[in-house]
Amino acid sequence: MSKVPQGESTHEWVKDYYGKLLASSDDLQTNACCAAGAPAGWIASRLQHVHPEVSERFYGCGFPIPQAVEGATVLDLGCGTGRDAYVIAQFVGEQGRVIGLDMTDEQLSVARKTEAWHAERFGYAQPNTSFVQGYIEDLKGAGIEDASIDVIVSNCVVNLSPRKDLVLAEAYRALKSGGELYFSDVFVDRRLPEDVANDPLLHAECLGGALYQFDFETLAKATGFADPRVVSTSPITINNPEIMAKVGLASFVSVTYRLFKLEGLDAQCEDYGQTATYRGGVEGEERLFWLDDHHAFEAGRPERVCGNTAAMLASTRFAEFFEGKGCRQTHYGAFACGPTMAAAQYAGREVESGAVGATISAPKTSCC
Repeated sequence: MSKVPQGESTHEWVKDYYGKLLASSDDLQTNACCAAGAPAGWIASRLQHVHPEVSERFYGCGFPIPQAVEGATVLDLGCGTGRDAYVIAQFVGEQGRVIGLDMTDEQLSVARKTEAWHAERFGYAQPNTSFVQGYIEDLKGAGIEDASIDVIVSNCVVNLSPRKDLVLAEAYRALKSGGELYFSDVFVDRRLPEDVANDPLLHAECLGGALYQFDFETLAKATGFADPRVVSTSPITINNPEIMAKVGLASFVSVTYRLFKLEGLDAQCEDYGQTATYRGGVEGEERLFWLDDHHAFEAGRPERVCGNTAAMLASTRFAEFFEGKGCRQTHYGAFACGPTMAAAQYAGREVESGAVGATISAPKTSCC
């Protein structure tokens, strides 16, 4: 197999692929960079207000649109033409701010030229978006200050980076305490051979750079994101015989993760006798809120939670939507972590308009 062209960095090859070789998502050789399934209704209603040119040239493997971000500052890593940024701009409101960062001039050109169009479409006096050229491994170089961001999102971009450790470290630095990295990306069930990982087409198609999921979680924890949470997982099918032959039996999935910047989280689930009751109010999940793929909270229904889950609900932007009881003064031992009562009851059922509960696999012994 060939490697990324000699004398050309991974960054330059990816920039050329997405900036010059691809005219639209129809030109992709696989569906790895295409979101599977339909977005939830509360997201779909905002997608209707995104400029067609932005949507046509957007590439992503999920819908990492964060909830409860009114008035927040959100950073979109590898924003491309800005589809997700413009969806999120509607949720943060006129007083919020969305910063899109990308290294590809052609993509940024599309995002920037539609800023005024989107502001008018949203009914804003001024755009609440800005788009900057830069690298996701060097946010400081792009002007992103320490502890300045409430939520960082990314859609099928981290896999393209040759230094994923720097991506996570920079995200952690830029987030405020209690902030979140909420992103979708491609992962694989094994460590890929070097010839597969370095194949230029596989890399640009979001397969070659996919991380073995357990290696990613180890890296995230070492960076400071102590308890990575899986929100959803979708299979990726490669309908291309030539590429299927190259990757062999490796299996790829699109995973959406929540990584919170919280101090003092435990290395595993611990029991402090705490409960959390959802008050309702999160748009799109007014009756049933999913924190991750096995923690769902029905409005008004108390759920026992481990210390880490309690912190994720009490020390983040979700605090106003939850009533917590108990504290960490008394430790009762390891927490037998499995699906919450609501998660077990509503898994796979459509509870809100367009929102379907996660499919729960075997209960986990730990969230962490």
